[in-house]
Amino acid sequence: MGSRTLHLWALSEDVIVRTDDDGSVVLSSGRFGTERIAEPDRIVREMLRRMELGPVLPVNVEVAPGRPAPQAWVTGPVLPPALAGLSRMVIRTLGMDDLRGPLLSVTPVAADATFVPDGVPGHPLRLPRDARMASAPAGLVLASARSKHEVVLHRPEAAWVAAMLAWPVTAQTAAAALPLPHTVVHDVLGYLVAAGMAVPADG
Repeated sequence: MGSRTLHLWALSEDVIVRTDDDGSVVLSSGRFGTERIAEPDRIVREMLRRMELGPVLPVNVEVAPGRPAPQAWVTGPVLPPALAGLSRMVIRTLGMDDLRGPLLSVTPVAADATFVPDGVPGHPLRLPRDARMASAPAGLVLASARSKHEVVLHRPEAAWVAAMLAWPVTAQTAAAALPLPHTVVHDVLGYLVAAGMAVPADG
């Protein structure tokens, strides 16, 4: 099993990307309206082109042949400022470097959805009290009426972490209990926290 997590970005399936007469890039979504990026540079255009096709690992995007994306674009799970306004249109996927497919994906379901993984708090966490889980072709779907995102658990490893949240648990305890690299457990929990699927246990 790999031990390094990969943060991938893709545009939601209903998003259409076009270039306006003034050179701006306009993204249109049937659910979430439009977003305009004025004077996008080459890396923004290339990222959007790739994200329209499917999940993108930013480090693999080249600005030009032999010129990879700037380091600011490829470190961490947070969208760069140039794309920050697109959060409601972007599906976030957490993968691993073992070529066995993604662990989980987070899809926005509200027009004001924002997704900013910012680590895992030290206090106990649990699933929201109204959380529900259902089987789907892509895996287990985790949803809550309080959340602005829907999470698909594509692999058992992600489901193991989510199952720990049936009872109050800290990240440290979950990492110690599961047969997974600690970084994987922490990153899965970080995505669940950012998606509103892991909340303070005393809330």
